[in-house]
Amino acid sequence: MKSPTVATAIFDALDEQHPGADTELHFTNAYELLTATILSAQSTDQRVNMVTPALFARYPSPAALATATAEELEPQIHSTGFFRTKSKSLIGMATALMAQHGGAVPADMDALVQLPGVGRKTANVVLGHALGVPGLPVDRHVLRVANRIGLAEGEDAEKVEVQLCALLPTERWTRASDCLILHGRRVCKPKPLCPTCLVQEYCDYARTGDATDARGARGAGRKPGITQPKPKTITKATKNASPKAAPKTAATGAPARLVKPGKTSQ
Repeated sequence: MKSPTVATAIFDALDEQHPGADTELHFTNAYELLTATILSAQSTDQRVNMVTPALFARYPSPAALATATAEELEPQIHSTGFFRTKSKSLIGMATALMAQHGGAVPADMDALVQLPGVGRKTANVVLGHALGVPGLPVDRHVLRVANRIGLAEGEDAEKVEVQLCALLPTERWTRASDCLILHGRRVCKPKPLCPTCLVQEYCDYARTGDATDARGARGAGRKPGITQPKPKTITKATKNASPKAAPKTAATGAPARLVKPGKTSQ
């Protein structure tokens, strides 16, 4: 685990590598970002951004979305995947906003996570990017990059969030998450592009190849440039090879008889 001083240097380098880092979801208000973030589960921001313009034109507010039916909504969000579950979550979210918050998106973590389809990561995205409340969303990219660099340990998103928040002042939380997400998408991929990374000098993975990844397995990522030996494989030729021929006698050329111990040949 890194100290706050080293962590600050790391995030300064990430800021340099990803200037202007921000969420890649398109939105104009908290309701739109909340909707888009729910749709982004098991999808890509690019795909969601293709869907939301028409969606927001038809349902520009929680009041409008709350009146939608699954039959109307599902075809519009089909391409984002898991459209039935997402349709139910979106209608439930909008209905809850109308019933409990007067149609406004609450600027409170506890209230947000009570909404259908909203977990801690989604709540942090909305708080940090649309409502001005510091939050540090942790997704699979953040888990991978933070564990590789040595900023955090473990695969529990909430615990990793706590570890990262402890390293930085609150005003850097949202930006830090954005940088880690973009770094995971563009540089520190499952197969990392280490030569292009500006935090190599601080990175446990780049230095030793033995960082703990997001699954908690030591050595899950190998040091760049080292080729691991491949296991031997049985080829078709090897499998179909004929057994060695039995030895032949010198005199007749016929196969020699094997004599059991204790007996003599006749």
